[in-house]
Amino acid sequence: MLKGSSLAPFAGALALLGLAAALGRPGQAQEASVLMGAAAFGSWHDDAPGKRRHLTADALPAPYSSPSVGNTSRVVRPPAGARLKAPPGFEVKQLAAGLAAPRLLRVAPNGDIFVAETDAGRVRVLRPSADGAAIRANEVFASSLRGPFGIAFYPAANPEWVYVANTNSVVRFPYRGGDLKARGAAETIVPELPSGRGHSTRDVVFSLDGSKMFVSVGSASNDGEGMGKLDASALRKWAQDKPPGAGWGIEVERADVLVFDPQGRDRRIFATGIRNCVGLAVHPANGDLWCSTNERDALGDNLPPDYLTRVREGAFYGWPWYYAGAHEDPRHVGERPDLKDKVTVPDVLLQAHSAPLQMMVYSGDQFPPDFKGNVFAASHGSWNRATRTGYKIVRALLKDGVPTGEYEDFVTGFVVDDVSVWGRPVGVAQGKDGALLFSEDGNGTIWRVSHRGE
Repeated sequence: MLKGSSLAPFAGALALLGLAAALGRPGQAQEASVLMGAAAFGSWHDDAPGKRRHLTADALPAPYSSPSVGNTSRVVRPPAGARLKAPPGFEVKQLAAGLAAPRLLRVAPNGDIFVAETDAGRVRVLRPSADGAAIRANEVFASSLRGPFGIAFYPAANPEWVYVANTNSVVRFPYRGGDLKARGAAETIVPELPSGRGHSTRDVVFSLDGSKMFVSVGSASNDGEGMGKLDASALRKWAQDKPPGAGWGIEVERADVLVFDPQGRDRRIFATGIRNCVGLAVHPANGDLWCSTNERDALGDNLPPDYLTRVREGAFYGWPWYYAGAHEDPRHVGERPDLKDKVTVPDVLLQAHSAPLQMMVYSGDQFPPDFKGNVFAASHGSWNRATRTGYKIVRALLKDGVPTGEYEDFVTGFVVDDVSVWGRPVGVAQGKDGALLFSEDGNGTIWRVSHRGE
């Protein structure tokens, strides 16, 4: 993979490739037919903006219905004529290039774009032009961090701090609106998060009232390997003062969402059984906490589904014993019958191995009204599937703040063929002007999706 490559010489050429689909009626995608059941399990070959899917827990294949394969993508430079596709009325253009594997994005109240360059151990700030279509300042906000990913501003409306979730801690930097560099040293808020083996990304967000700080921590393993088995007596003792589904051994406080106060105190587990909640988001209207989740591997091409979901306090989402409700993982048969009726079914099931990373709830006015309150997520793309899926931006539909279970392709076009891709989306955020921004860490670029109208 070409992580961290400098693409400055290619910036002009790439900008010419950032063309959108032809103009059309903005609401046209709302009339799309919905693929369900086996028809929903497609691949990159049939991806297209507006293509809609609705996966349900009662229509999943059996485990091992297909072989589990290793099919890692090869990241290449954009081929001649490459272009990204969006629904009619939208335009996709490159906003920045030459970044070191840009990952999560968060936009400050003044419109500055904060970017986690995780592998480089730093957070960068990009300042857009007045029309949002170009970058006029590019500075390193903070460096010498350990695997930074999550970024949050606190208090939300007029931030005094920028919080950064490292792989092993949460720190914060003093901040005033418009700062391009941290105005002081990092203050450690959470000195220790579970780290080491397994999933390394940690996101951080605050509740709408600012009283709670949520931190996501992925599992240390694919399917609970390494936890070991507890006999009935030890299991009862372990579970008596823990939330349902809390892991032990190497999985203590992993595959969980943790919650603290803004000072890092009152630590507790908020929700369990979420294998790798990479991206957190808070709905700006109703305050619901959301999570984008990478599910486990090695059960076949179409199992189990990844998902986007509201996260409820005290809820258990299945990992590693169950998935998508009471479907028992064949590798854990009979281990936790006590949890079978306690599994929360995720709200929006995504095609297995899509690898959704950052997510957001759209609240702007630039897009047509039926986009407001919907969820967007960046799909990093599959490796454990015979025919590639993901490598795109998707939109999950909500009605009055409640997910319908349906989602659709929004931006596609990164896959070249069955072997190669020229982009792997990671971050997704809303610009101050209401455009949608997304990063991809394969070729180190950031893109802007704007609505041009009819």
